[in-house]
Amino acid sequence: MSDNPVPDELLPVGYIGLGIMGAPMVRNLLHGQVPVRVWARRPEQAQKLVVDGATLADGFEDLVASIRVLFLNVSDTPDVESLMLDEGGILTHARPGLTVVDHSTIDPMRTRVIAERARAAGVAFVDAPVSGGERGAIDGTLTLMLGGEEADVERVRPLLRLVGKTLTRVGDSGAGQMAKACNQLIIGETLVAIGEAYALAEGAGVDPARVREALLGGFAGSRVLEMHGQRLLDDNFVPGFMAHLHAKDMGIVANTAASLGLDLAGVERVRAALARALEDGHGNDDSTILARYCVPDR
Repeated sequence: MSDNPVPDELLPVGYIGLGIMGAPMVRNLLHGQVPVRVWARRPEQAQKLVVDGATLADGFEDLVASIRVLFLNVSDTPDVESLMLDEGGILTHARPGLTVVDHSTIDPMRTRVIAERARAAGVAFVDAPVSGGERGAIDGTLTLMLGGEEADVERVRPLLRLVGKTLTRVGDSGAGQMAKACNQLIIGETLVAIGEAYALAEGAGVDPARVREALLGGFAGSRVLEMHGQRLLDDNFVPGFMAHLHAKDMGIVANTAASLGLDLAGVERVRAALARALEDGHGNDDSTILARYCVPDR
């Protein structure tokens, strides 16, 4: 055994998806003495991490065939499906015993299909979406919502501890993604409520900053009101989580609800506010901006 706190049988690891969340998560793996091999369609993304100690794979096939755990951190369901299931994809090149950990936020129902196809190919698949934004990724304090077979989740837990603070196995495949959908629903609907509350206060000539201060001490207090409520007061929409990604996530929530025969009116209010924000060119601003658009014509 080496001095590495992560068992040797998990090493080396690979990483695909080196964006605003993936890059700092790779750095935290490197800080934990984990050898990380990276690959990106845009080589400049990978080169930044090579400077920090990552190894650049010769190509996609080389990466997949040479590692024991592969992390994915990409944008949407079709991206994961393509990487995993397309001819020439991960399942084509994976060696027996590979575990794929998907940090992307994707459709829970499709996740179940991907996991089943992976299992048939001898590849373990753990859905592990995260919450905590860029700051949490940098600090290694993310919340991870985990779905998959218990043995698979436990096998990769030493790696996940290097990027997250709260690790919860919610259930079998897709359960982690379902928890993330619920997370996005609650944050979105809470932002709508805060936007409406501020509009109500301002309409009556009352300072919303003082309203927020009062509410934080009672049952209406929340981390969303504390952090994003202040963002709204400061007009600070520097992205920690972009509005267009929240819109994508709320589409996943809506589609999942529809597939289960649920009519969630609050979800549609969040989606409408996000749609208005995106129409006004705020797609790359922080998703908190949706609270500015929850009261039409304001």
